[in-house]
Amino acid sequence: MAYIGNEPAENYASFLTQTFSVTATASYTLDHAVSNENDIRLVINNVVQQPGSGKAYTASGTTLTLSEATASTDVMYCVYLGRALQTVNPPNASVGTSQLVDGAVTYAKASGFGKVLQVITATNTVERTTTSNSFVTASNTLTVNITPSSSSNKILLLGSFPMHINGSASLGVHTIYRGSTNLGQTNFGFGYVYSSNANPASTNANVFLDSPSTTSEITYQVYIRATNNTVFISPNASTSTLTALEIGT
Repeated sequence: MAYIGNEPAENYASFLTQTFSVTATASYTLDHAVSNENDIRLVINNVVQQPGSGKAYTASGTTLTLSEATASTDVMYCVYLGRALQTVNPPNASVGTSQLVDGAVTYAKASGFGKVLQVITATNTVERTTTSNSFVTASNTLTVNITPSSSSNKILLLGSFPMHINGSASLGVHTIYRGSTNLGQTNFGFGYVYSSNANPASTNANVFLDSPSTTSEITYQVYIRATNNTVFISPNASTSTLTALEIGT
């Protein structure tokens, strides 16, 4: 008759046996831990021994204790009765999320080239201005803190920064710092707004793949600088964003 229901997850396998190097002792070590003596069948000189306290032998864990010491001329082996079954791999698509314990899938199993492991975004709508010719922070809210799960992983930085210059013949430059390190070009960062006429406005985009080589928390922050005139970021409460994505490798 055909089998009805799910395919069993176990197959029958040969019983495991262990042959002992016999000496004049009553204590032996099993190759496999057992719950008690009923998990094995002990045979001495081709005679099956009776298990149990007060009988031929007891067993617990990997300790086998005989009621009497063997002689060095004896031949002794045991059969592991509790190891007659082996677990086989479940069929494809047979395991659902309800069968997985929370946290059972580790990073080592989940990681791989190009996988996004975490995403952190910072948003700013507060206008910030500067006339500094050196880089200054664009906004305290344009900061992301991220802790990589592996030192080999990359951090993909995505940014969008509306900028405006109050004047002509000027530059409004933006860059991103990792801690105290400028990740962009020393003077021109990752991009700039240039004015040949008064009051130009532009949205600067940023894409950069960083290799921080650490599992400690990292701080990324947007910086800006001006030349000759005033530069604005998030002018008129426009939205600036900085996003950090951890990419598994």
